[in-house]
Amino acid sequence: MSRTNLLDREVGRAMSALSAAAKRGLGDPALAELVVIRASQLNHCAFCLDMHLTIAHEQGVPEPQLDMLSAWEEAGDVFDGRERAALALTEAVTVLTEGFVPDEVYAEAARHFADAELAHLVALITAINSWNRVMVARRIPPGGYTP
Repeated sequence: MSRTNLLDREVGRAMSALSAAAKRGLGDPALAELVVIRASQLNHCAFCLDMHLTIAHEQGVPEPQLDMLSAWEEAGDVFDGRERAALALTEAVTVLTEGFVPDEVYAEAARHFADAELAHLVALITAINSWNRVMVARRIPPGGYTP
C-alpha cells in the first residue's frame, strides 16, 4: 500500500509538516528519534519502528540506547537526565493512564528543556502518536519505508 493511500493528501502534508517543525524546534535529531521510537514501541506501530530505527541509525543514535530503549528506566547511565526526562514525558503523553500528564513528569521535563524546546517536544510526541494511530488503524506493515 502506498503512503498516499493512508490518508487524505492534505492531512498527510499537515501531519508531516507538524512532525518536521517539532523535530527542527527540538534541535536534537538523535533525541527526537529516541522519542518517536519509544512512543512507537508503546503503540505497537511496527511501520513507525522500522522507519524511525532506520533514521536513528542515520542520525548516529548509539546502539546501546536503541537496544535499551524499551527498558530506559532501568538502563543506568545509558541515558542522561535530559533524555530520561524526554522519555518519561513521552510515556506520560502517550499512555495518559491517569487522564493527564503527572505534574512531576512535566516539571522534570521543564527543568531540562527551555520553554520553546518543551513545546516542540510535546508537539513531536503528539505528532508521532497521531502517526502511530494512523498506521496501526490502517494495519500498515513494516518494510515500506525507504529513505
